[in-house]
Amino acid sequence: MIHISCWADRTYELDPAHSALLVIDMQRGFLAEDVSENGELRAIMPGLKNVVAAARECGLKIVHTREGYGADRSDVNAAKAVMAYVGRPTPHGEFLIRGTASHAFMEGFEPHEGEAVIDKAAFNAFHESPLAALLNEGAITNLVLTGVTTQCCVHSTLRDAVDRGFLCLTLEDCCAAYRREWHDATMDIIRSESNLFGWIASSGSFLAGLAAGRAGA
Repeated sequence: MIHISCWADRTYELDPAHSALLVIDMQRGFLAEDVSENGELRAIMPGLKNVVAAARECGLKIVHTREGYGADRSDVNAAKAVMAYVGRPTPHGEFLIRGTASHAFMEGFEPHEGEAVIDKAAFNAFHESPLAALLNEGAITNLVLTGVTTQCCVHSTLRDAVDRGFLCLTLEDCCAAYRREWHDATMDIIRSESNLFGWIASSGSFLAGLAAGRAGA
């Protein structure tokens, strides 16, 4: 069992054999250097790379999610059509349209062989996707959440995961929103009402816990 020191003097326990790291939407459309106003998002990239590498070494299941929509927009629901963000022009093609560079994983975050990729036409990675079945088939009980964006896709997925009974840890410095205040507000919501949405830890605490667990194995 691995022990992670968390906010509010709490401890999160996980068994690598029953735990998964969710790497949410680390796509070029959000993270490419020439995409405007994404400095907060790009800042998490080095630390998250270290977390993914350590989780692989420790035997956690790695699951990558990817938001995307068809070129004909048939899977863009009415609410998203009103938002008008899907398919807008970017330096990497139409935003989040499958098959464009915008939809592709950012360099350095490509899945390794055997790692799952969950494609979703939604913010919540469980919505109309095989994620729940994949985790249940693997006897996964614990989820570690990372990626972009904190207040949207990360938190939407977290809320659904908690309702499904998963024990969830959010790595606060491996998630980011376009605005820091949105990220910080989401952290406050996670720990509201006596930690309603699970545990929060830093990547440093997570890496230290994995290292201690390996040393004691």
